[in-house]
Amino acid sequence: MADDNDKPEDAAPKVPGVVVPADATGTPPVSSIPDAGEAAGADAEKAAMVEQAKSRVAAVKDSLAGKSATTPPVPGAPKAPVKKKEEGPKPSDASAHLLVKKLQTALAGAVLSATEFIGQLAMRIEPASIVAVCKFLRDDPEAKFNYLSDLTCVHYPLGPNEPLEIVYNLYAITRNERVRLKVGLAEGASVDSVTDVWPSANWMEREVFDLFGVNFKNHPDLRRILLPPDWEGHPMRKDYPLEFIENAWTARHLPVMTEVQREQLDQRRAYGLEILSVPQERMMREILQSGKEVMPKDK
Repeated sequence: MADDNDKPEDAAPKVPGVVVPADATGTPPVSSIPDAGEAAGADAEKAAMVEQAKSRVAAVKDSLAGKSATTPPVPGAPKAPVKKKEEGPKPSDASAHLLVKKLQTALAGAVLSATEFIGQLAMRIEPASIVAVCKFLRDDPEAKFNYLSDLTCVHYPLGPNEPLEIVYNLYAITRNERVRLKVGLAEGASVDSVTDVWPSANWMEREVFDLFGVNFKNHPDLRRILLPPDWEGHPMRKDYPLEFIENAWTARHLPVMTEVQREQLDQRRAYGLEILSVPQERMMREILQSGKEVMPKDK
């Protein structure tokens, strides 16, 4: 009778569909043992899922393409029109607005046109009536536009009749409501100042005078506010040159330079460092190099 020790070792577990060669003892070599995922069929299942995903993507593309996916294109046929984007909101006529009617009743001919855009009313005003309209909107108990939030200008260089447009943005603090007034001006024309209605218009009108060249009649102190008094031109106009120019003001006020200083200035401008060429910068550099105190301390 055979001893238990003489029994051969248990053979490797059989996996359905997988043939593993074994040696004389029944034990397969390590190199021939299949991967666990392959033995369990995981790789095959993964490959099947990938193929299903590819087929779904292809089906979606075909459904989006429609007939073009199955019908070959006709040579010379025009392309399908591109779908236009939905247009945004546009200004609408506001001549029937309650505030417009009140102004037309109180000041005949003052309102030339009225539009409404995204809930904000804008009125084009006769230039001669701008002060009266502003006073009415400020003092009327139902309007109460008691705050001038902004006063600016827009330049339309191609506008033949009124290339300049003054814009007044009014705000009613108690009602949280805004209204916009516009006054068109011809080249060289002037408009009355509204500083008597809102004192804060003083500096705003000076800025428009400085940068756009609009003259405000009855202004208490109409002079430039950003540029020197003898500066030529108005930089916020769209016909003002953008590149650097040697104008008359530069020739009058900059000191005479030697040939070396002129070469240094040209180099700075080539690197876009025009600010380093102004006299104030030279003066500050000389003060710091000489060791002087810019702001002496109080003893």
